[in-house]
Amino acid sequence: MNETILNELRATVRGDVLFDDVSRALYATDASIYQIDPVGVVLPRDEADIAAVLHVARKHHVPIVPRGGGTSLAGQAIGPAIILDCSKYMNRLLEVNVEEGWAWVEPGMVLDHLNAALAPQGVKFAPDVSPANRATIGGMISTNAAGMYSIVYGKTIDHVLELKVMLTDGSVTTLDPLTDDELREKLTADSLEGRAYRTVRRLSREHAAEIAERYPKVLRRVGGYNLDAFVPNDERRTTNDERATDNPPSSMVVRPSSAFNLAKMIVGSEGTLAIILAAKLRLVPRPRHTGIGVLHFRSLDDALDAVMPCLACHPSALELIDDVLMDLTRKSLEYAPLLASFTSAHPHALLQAEFFGDTPEEVREKLNGLERHVRATGWHEPFTIALTAQEKSAILEVRKAAMPLLMSISPDRKPETFVEDTSVPPERLGEYIRRFREIVQAHGTQASFYGHASVGVIHARPLVNLHQAEGVTQMRQIAEEVRDLVIEFGGAFAGEHGDGIARSEFNRELFGPTLYSAFQEVKRTFDPHGLLNPNKVVDALPMDSHLRFGKEYHVAVPLETHFHFRDTGGFAGAVELCNGNGLCRKTSSGTMCPSYMVTRAEEHSTRGRANALRMVLSGALPPEELTSERMHEVLDLCIECKGCTAECPSRVNMTRIKSEWLSHYHDEHGTPLRARLFGNIRTINQLGSAIAPLANMAIRMPGVNVISEKLLGISRHRSLPQFASTPFHQWFEQHQLQIADCRLQIGNQSRPSSMTVVLFPDTFADYNDPHIAQAAVRVLEAAGYEVLLPRRPVCCGRPMLSKGLLREAKALAQQQMEWLAPYAEAGMPIVGLEPSCILTFRDEYPDLLDDPRAAVLARQSFLIDEFLAGEVREGRATLPFELNHEDTKARRNNSNNFVSSCLGGEKKKQFLLHGHCHQKALVGSGAALELLRMIPGADVREVDSGCCGMAGSFGYEAEHYEISQKIGERALLPAVRALPPEAQVVAMGTSCRQQIADFSGRRAKHLVEVLAEALES
Repeated sequence: MNETILNELRATVRGDVLFDDVSRALYATDASIYQIDPVGVVLPRDEADIAAVLHVARKHHVPIVPRGGGTSLAGQAIGPAIILDCSKYMNRLLEVNVEEGWAWVEPGMVLDHLNAALAPQGVKFAPDVSPANRATIGGMISTNAAGMYSIVYGKTIDHVLELKVMLTDGSVTTLDPLTDDELREKLTADSLEGRAYRTVRRLSREHAAEIAERYPKVLRRVGGYNLDAFVPNDERRTTNDERATDNPPSSMVVRPSSAFNLAKMIVGSEGTLAIILAAKLRLVPRPRHTGIGVLHFRSLDDALDAVMPCLACHPSALELIDDVLMDLTRKSLEYAPLLASFTSAHPHALLQAEFFGDTPEEVREKLNGLERHVRATGWHEPFTIALTAQEKSAILEVRKAAMPLLMSISPDRKPETFVEDTSVPPERLGEYIRRFREIVQAHGTQASFYGHASVGVIHARPLVNLHQAEGVTQMRQIAEEVRDLVIEFGGAFAGEHGDGIARSEFNRELFGPTLYSAFQEVKRTFDPHGLLNPNKVVDALPMDSHLRFGKEYHVAVPLETHFHFRDTGGFAGAVELCNGNGLCRKTSSGTMCPSYMVTRAEEHSTRGRANALRMVLSGALPPEELTSERMHEVLDLCIECKGCTAECPSRVNMTRIKSEWLSHYHDEHGTPLRARLFGNIRTINQLGSAIAPLANMAIRMPGVNVISEKLLGISRHRSLPQFASTPFHQWFEQHQLQIADCRLQIGNQSRPSSMTVVLFPDTFADYNDPHIAQAAVRVLEAAGYEVLLPRRPVCCGRPMLSKGLLREAKALAQQQMEWLAPYAEAGMPIVGLEPSCILTFRDEYPDLLDDPRAAVLARQSFLIDEFLAGEVREGRATLPFELNHEDTKARRNNSNNFVSSCLGGEKKKQFLLHGHCHQKALVGSGAALELLRMIPGADVREVDSGCCGMAGSFGYEAEHYEISQKIGERALLPAVRALPPEAQVVAMGTSCRQQIADFSGRRAKHLVEVLAEALES
């Protein structure tokens, strides 16, 4: 039947129709613990496509699951259905009316993209969820999302004014607030819409007393259906929702409308009642000024006891972070520096309190008032205030990374998401968490706690091993006991993330049989044939069924690998680290994932690639899929940028995974000539340099680019690097002789060994751009160092690793150890110019080799900017252009914005820094910025450019040329073109400089070139 459905969909749908096994596997999971194979996937382009899908689904009685970013934590976005992914095409901002305070938005639009578009007009969509950079508006509506500012703004239901929806009979209608006359007209309509109005109105009236009795009286309840939104005002009882808005901590609190609006039934319904086509959203003014105070605590209990004193000061948000999360943050390359920026000593829990205000002084006074009030209770720990954008961003980024950071725990016991969504009255939060902790400890495990203390929503994640039957049993027992605890405390089992598979099973106990029957009637009325996301909210699946890692899970396709994958317990463990949080789907900042940023295809995200591989390794896909052409399509556009190494909170290292996979693919299909040529680029460049005049003439001859494209697949549109007649290492030999002669003439002796560095000459610095290595020598010598070269430099192996030539790379790495390890063991720093080369010693060698010297080499290998900046910072070295400028230290700490005035009366020098992907992932670009800001008169800005798009040889390959250009055009190339002619682009990567030259016509310089010029000026 699937073939018939596929053919009918392809005949009528203009969007993408994906029914192959790998595509289905990519959509079998979301960010939850569950996995269900879909029938197929459709990425609709418009309303007509959705109508076509619904028609086919009705005809063949196949369910539909609407899906946004796939960030749902309870399993809402999966099912044995046609997945309707609106995120790729239906993601437009349709209309904005700032004066009236609303915007029409398509369901696939990402929250951050919406708010970025609204920012210039001073308004925003208020609910602020942690995955804001990939969560879609449709998904937020479906789960009634809220976020950390719900104490001020409420939930999504308070900001949805109207919804344009498609009902299961194919009819399209707009649900909006109705006058009494309009409601009477709807109630008499002989249509599916009319029946829906009648059912909701009748049930809400019949069960008004039961609703008042059984609905949790807390601000954050998103489980079940929203019948409480339709109870007549005179029959309502006071709830915490209403009390919260009667005494708002801010004038920005939104009061819900009392008009009958059936859109409120769709909000939070998880796609079970109607398909959202567009939403009219309420817009609110952006806070004029904000500030965050971070309170340190010696224990979680101390932090919980401080919640009510903090709330007495009316913060706009109050967030809790426990010691488990902080320990994981300290281990993260991306987030550890952020945590360190706002914590002191070693706290075991934090509360971050945010305040809004009309002026900075108002915000500061509110923070001071908080500190005074809480200290009066006997609290004496550190208090950090964050007022600048950079300071606040660090705090918010750490908090929003909490869930994926927790999921990085390995190997098998993980903090799973099945009772993480409870909500209780804040005044009872401390007692509740202590009781919760007792339940968890009684089952022989522990939990992490963090979240929205302001509204009693603490995300508690018990550590369980779902690979084992005992772990699955343990999960269910904990869930049932926590459910009973929630009922005892008058709380909600679903306070933010919704019901899905994880919590729908418990709705009968939570709401009682009467309301549960009413929920079932709502579902049957809207969806009489059970087509829309069945078995969610009502008629649920068991919460311990359809687990991604269940008691029967095992690695069915073990691999003999070249890398050891020591930190993940093997290749399968490296793949299984992906928990589906979807941070790799962000498109507006950072590096990860460059190809997804321009294709918006799930298979080109780190999550998609990891899922595809895991499904093969676990046996969900046949073993032959591991090295199939379809799998090659999935992994081909991974450009091995290492962005995920730093930015994926779960530590998925897709660069290493792809290298390993490529080696197995080549074993199956043979290694292409082009892969061998690029993998052995040092040999080719060495030969080219030896016959440089002839070689350079040859690559410039007419027609050579066309021939190379046809024979080798190297794009005809690319300019190939020129070869140097005199390689750097030959120049350096003459340079050393000159230094020796000079020392003899002046009677000087060699510098002490503590001031000696080993400069590793990468392939391009040696044979293509020796002027860069020469500049590095001048800078290092000016800083007071004696420079050595390895006796027999060989390639770092990075080109071979990127092409999957792991046997050759391993042999080369071992050879490299013989030449470089003695320097490292002698304590000499080994400094490199090309980030991808020198950082290979740090990142790949220790996991590729069994040689204990690899760890020593890794410790002693430095990118030249991090080495020099560290030496200057510690006072072991100086750069001469620093000496006469007292403002150097101040300029090191400047913001990244260009300044408008010249420093010290000198002519302003503008620099735009583009960081290399590997540099940003493993060491950061801070040291390069620091060195540039030491230059007198320097105005320095770093562009948030992600990957340049060249990525080694990737951009040279004909089939990748267009996507390479698109990646560059996302941010980097427009930023370069916008520069004034006198500004200088700085890029430490050879491929980055080539990409900039090819598409902007500007020559970017290596950092050492700029520093050398500053020394000589």
